[in-house]
Amino acid sequence: MRLVSGAIASLVVLTCVSPADAQTAATPITVGDLVVSGAIRSRTYSWNWFGDLPEGDYWHQGTQARVGVSRSKKRYDWQLECEVPFMLHLPTTAVRAAPQGQLGLGGAYFAANNGSTNPAALFLKQGFVRFNGLGGIAGQSLKVGRMEFNDGLEVTPKSSTLAVLKRDRISQRLIGNFGFSDVLRSLDGVQYVLSLPTLNVTAVATRPTEGVFQVNGWSELNINLFYGALTGQAGSERSPGEWRLFGLAYDDYRDGVAKIDNRPVTARVADSKSITMGTYGGHYLRVAATPAGPIDLLFWGALQAGSWGTLAHRAGAFAAEAGWQPTLFAWRPWVRAGYGYGSGDSDPDDDKHATFFQVLPTARVYARMPFFNLMNNVDAFGELILRPLNRLTLRADVHSLRLADKKDLWYSGGGAFQSGTFGYNGRPSNDQTRLGTLYDVSSDITLNRHLGLGLYYASVRSQDVARAIFPAGSGARLGYVEWQFRF
Repeated sequence: MRLVSGAIASLVVLTCVSPADAQTAATPITVGDLVVSGAIRSRTYSWNWFGDLPEGDYWHQGTQARVGVSRSKKRYDWQLECEVPFMLHLPTTAVRAAPQGQLGLGGAYFAANNGSTNPAALFLKQGFVRFNGLGGIAGQSLKVGRMEFNDGLEVTPKSSTLAVLKRDRISQRLIGNFGFSDVLRSLDGVQYVLSLPTLNVTAVATRPTEGVFQVNGWSELNINLFYGALTGQAGSERSPGEWRLFGLAYDDYRDGVAKIDNRPVTARVADSKSITMGTYGGHYLRVAATPAGPIDLLFWGALQAGSWGTLAHRAGAFAAEAGWQPTLFAWRPWVRAGYGYGSGDSDPDDDKHATFFQVLPTARVYARMPFFNLMNNVDAFGELILRPLNRLTLRADVHSLRLADKKDLWYSGGGAFQSGTFGYNGRPSNDQTRLGTLYDVSSDITLNRHLGLGLYYASVRSQDVARAIFPAGSGARLGYVEWQFRF
C-alpha cells in the first residue's frame, strides 16, 4: 500500500523528466538555432530493511527535473543545463548507531541533507563548450567545463548487442554520474577525444562535484581524477568485438574525512594522509553468431597500486560473463551468467590495504538493490531478459553474494559526494563471508517518445554477515515505481 500511495503522489508532482537511456527520442524544441530540452524523473520507493526494524520500513519519493539549452556549430557546440532535485517524506528515524547505520537509501538522503524530510535545490548540472575538428582533424575534440562522464562508454559500437553489454555490464564500474540517485554527479574539467573509424582515444582531467544524495550539487570536491582510455573495434560483422585499455589516477585530499576500512577506529581517525592511487585495466567483448542464436563473452579486470593514507595500497578486481540469445522464441530471451570478484583485506593490523576501491562509480548498475558494491565482494549471478515487445523489456536476476575476505568489511556506497563524508559505508563481517541471496525483477516500458514507466522489486534472503548485524527477520525488500518524461 505504501508503494501504491507513493506512486499516486509521484504522479501529482510529475511535470517534466527524461530517461537518459530511453529507447526513443523526443522531438527537439528549437528557438532559432538553440535547442531546448527537458527531462523529469519521478520515483517512489518502498523499503523494508534488514532486521524487520520499524525504522527500516518506510516509503519516500524523489524527483529530478533537468532543463537545458544547447547550440551546435561545425567547429564548436555548447550546452547549459540546470537541475532541480526535490524529495518528499524522507524517513526521520532510518539512521541507527553503528554497525547498523543507514537503513536503506532513505536514511542516506536524510543524513546527507542535514535532517530535512523534504529537501530541494537548484544547481548547474552541465555547462561546457566543445571544440570540434581540432587541428583540422575530423573526430578530434576538446570539451571544457562541467559535464557528465561514464567510463566504458567512450565508443558506441555498431553492434546492438555490444552496445547493450557496454551500457549495462561494462560502463560506470569506476567512474559514473550515479544516474540512479535523485541528484546525480558531474565532473568539472576537460575531456579530449580522438575518434577514428576503429580506434578511440579519450583523456579526462576533472574534479567531481557534490550531489548524489545531497540535493545541492554546486560545489567541487577536493579530489583530482585523471583518466585515459584506448578503445578498439575488432572482429567482423558476424562476430564483432571490442577491447579497451585504461588508466585512472585518483587523489583524494579532503581534510578531516575518516577513511572507511577494516582498521580500528583510532587508527582510521588518526590517518589524515591522502588517498593516492592508480587503477589500470581493460575489457574485452565478443559476440559470435551461431545457428542457435548469438553468444557473447565479456571480461573486465583492473589492478590498483598506490597509497591509502599511511598504508600501501594493492588491490584488484575482475568480472567474467557469458550470454546466449536463442532465436527460437518470440519473446527474444537473453540468458546471461557471470562471476565478479573485488579483493578484500586479510589483515587489519599490517601496513597494507588490499580492499579494491571502486572510486566514483554508479554502484546501482551492478547492485540493483544497492546494499553492496564491488569492494570485498564475490558475486555469482544468473540473469534472464525478455523482450516481448519493442517497447517492453522484462528482466530477472539472482545473485549469490559473499565477502571476498572475512577479515574485511561489508561495504556499500558509490564514492565521495560531500566534502565531509567519505562516500562508502562499512559494516563488520564478524568473521563471516556469506552475505545473502538477491532476487529481483524489473520491467521498463516506453509508452511513447516522451513518457516511460519503470517497475522494480527486489528481495534479499540474508545470510551470516547480515544476520550478525540484523539478527531479526529473514532479509530485506525494495520496490519502486518510476515515471520518466522528456521534451
